[in-house]
Amino acid sequence: MGKFAPGAIVAVVWLGVAGAPPAGPKNLHDLPSDLTVPGAVDGEPAPGKRVRQINPDRDGWDLHHVLYLPPDWKPGGKYPVIVEYPGNGGYKNALGDRCTGRPDDCNLGYGISGGKGMIWVCLPFVDPAARKHALTWWGDADATAAYCKQTVARVCKEYGGDPGAVILTGFSRGAIACNYIGLRDDEIAKFWLAFIPHSHYDGVRKWPYPDSDAASARDRLKRLKGRPQFVSHEQSVEETRTFLKDAPGTGAVTFLPLPYPNHSDAWVLKDISERKQLRDWLAGVLRKAGEGR
Repeated sequence: MGKFAPGAIVAVVWLGVAGAPPAGPKNLHDLPSDLTVPGAVDGEPAPGKRVRQINPDRDGWDLHHVLYLPPDWKPGGKYPVIVEYPGNGGYKNALGDRCTGRPDDCNLGYGISGGKGMIWVCLPFVDPAARKHALTWWGDADATAAYCKQTVARVCKEYGGDPGAVILTGFSRGAIACNYIGLRDDEIAKFWLAFIPHSHYDGVRKWPYPDSDAASARDRLKRLKGRPQFVSHEQSVEETRTFLKDAPGTGAVTFLPLPYPNHSDAWVLKDISERKQLRDWLAGVLRKAGEGR
C-alpha cells in the first residue's frame, strides 16, 4: 500500500472559482461526450472488454461485479485499479439525470482513466437474504464489505492489479460508500491508496440506515490515516468541507465544486477542465505512491 502518514493538520486544496458558474451550458448533458463507456457483456475478460463476473462462491445468485481490462493490458503486468460503487437505483430528475443503481452502468472509473492504463471494477451492494444486488442502499453492509475484499484480492491476484495502487470511487450512494463501506473495518481500510467520492459524503447528513450519523462517520474516518481524497459535488462542496474541518484521520483533501447542477457521474465523460484536474490529481497520487516504495 502507499505510505501516507497520519496528520493532525488538514491540507485543503481548492479547485474552481467561487461565485457564479461560468458562462456556457447550465445542464451538463448539453455538453458533448468524448468518451463512451463500453457496455457490460457476458464472457471471459480480455483487453478492452468489460465483462460481468461472478465470484466462485456466488453461483446461483443474481449478483455480479463488472471487470474492465484496459486495451494495453497484458498478462504479467501490474496496473492501478479503480474500484467503483454505483448510486441508488430508480433515480431521475428534470435535468435528465438518471441512475439505475447497477454496477453495469457506472461511469466514473472509465472517465477518470480514459479507459487506458488502469483496471476498473464496479462492485455490487450485497443483499444476502435475497441473494442479489441491492439497487438502493447497502443490502447488508458487512456482506458488501466482504464481497469487496474478496473481489479486490481476486483482481490483484488474477489480473495484475497493483495492491499498492487501488483507488476507491463512487457516485451518490457510492460516494458515501467510499467511507461507509471502504472504511468499515481495519482490514478493508488498508486496501486503498486514495478516495474519489463524487456527490455526497459519509456523515454530512443523516440517512435512513444505521450509523449514518456524523459521530459514527467520524469513527470510520479514524481509519483514513491521512490518505488523499478528491471530493467533488455539483455546485458546492461547502457542507463536506465543514464536516471534514476537524475530522480525525483527515489529511490532504482536494475539493472540486462542479459548475453544473446535475446529480450525475457523467461529467467525467466530458472534455472539461474539471476532469483534467481530477486526472492530474490522480497522476500525482500514483506518482507519489510509486516513489514511496
